[in-house]
Amino acid sequence: MQVQSLFITATGTNVGKTHTTLKLIEAFASKGLAVGVYKPIETGVIDTAPDANILLKVCRKVNKNFKNLTPQDITAYTFPLPAAPFCAATRQTIEIDKIIEKYHELSQLCDILLVEGAGGLMVPITKDFMMIDLAKKLGSKVLLVTPSRLGCINDTLLSQEALNSRNIEFDWCVNLFEDSESFSEVTKPFYDEVFEGWWSVEGGLDEYITQITL
Repeated sequence: MQVQSLFITATGTNVGKTHTTLKLIEAFASKGLAVGVYKPIETGVIDTAPDANILLKVCRKVNKNFKNLTPQDITAYTFPLPAAPFCAATRQTIEIDKIIEKYHELSQLCDILLVEGAGGLMVPITKDFMMIDLAKKLGSKVLLVTPSRLGCINDTLLSQEALNSRNIEFDWCVNLFEDSESFSEVTKPFYDEVFEGWWSVEGGLDEYITQITL
């Protein structure tokens, strides 16, 4: 097993990070691996963190070490305001070391830890530390999830540029959801021409898992 952690990010919010992470949990578990999940920061939380809750429910089914954990146990910070962490943390209380410490704690409970980011790569955690910086600091392999809606080529290329600028190793895939009927005409031709072997969450996840777990 070469990959100990995978950081799931996206070109922006509501692209499909949680959807993809849920599928990854099941796919890694099908390979006989004990999968863990971590949602470092979740905003828009009133009572229970919704993304952390659904991730944990699925994770509990495949990893006994997570059965007694709560959504609070797999998050470092939650905030009620649905905004970027820097804005949601109105008292500026976020400590990066706490996020890293929780990451190491959860890593001890699994073969591979799936870390789901918040929003896109350039979402600010503090005034000078972005979500992309967290991925870099954790040393995780990164999976960039991109949308299928009109305009996604620009979003995809900008996110790839950001990752390359920080020398972060990454793979990327398309979540075929919005504008999926027109995707083959308005977006797919460019991807086919420029990116050999690009794949979608719906069609290439199993092969991806096989490649990174060899």
